[in-house]
Amino acid sequence: MAQTKWVSDLTHSELGFKIRHLMISNVTGSFRDFQVAVEVPGDDFSEAQIKLTARMDSVSTNNEQRDAHLRNSDFFEVEKYPELEFVSTGITRETADTFDLRGNLTLKGITHPVQLKVEHNGTTKDPWGNERAGFFVTGKIERSLWGINFNSVLETGGIALGEEVKLQSELELVKQAAAVPA
Repeated sequence: MAQTKWVSDLTHSELGFKIRHLMISNVTGSFRDFQVAVEVPGDDFSEAQIKLTARMDSVSTNNEQRDAHLRNSDFFEVEKYPELEFVSTGITRETADTFDLRGNLTLKGITHPVQLKVEHNGTTKDPWGNERAGFFVTGKIERSLWGINFNSVLETGGIALGEEVKLQSELELVKQAAAVPA
């Protein structure tokens, strides 16, 4: 069976995260420059091979001072480690529209396995005849596993930043035209 290729439409996708701040709220951020490439046999997403890359310097929390801090050696070290990468290692269908996605996340040169939940929101044709598929992806990671340990102790005894980072992404993929043999 021929492989079908899908790529992300960045104007209709977001790669987001949340982290606990001062133990009372969450700071939300995203990476604005990323690509997702998916290959599936035919149209069966339950056997997808997925690769995501994101430019670390595209991090945005809607606060330029905080974003600059995230880019330095306290957090992402973007000059030394310009990209993060996720490569799938397996996918299991849970229901008709939900999947358990496993893969390796490389951040700051460190690779660890992660597990994500994926909801397939549907597939449709857009007004221009392109086939599109929508997905909602969630998961959690512990930032210290990737050497992101910056923190400070509060006067009240708590800490400024939580260990757990919640991942939450909306992805719209566009099916690529099949290659025609010459």
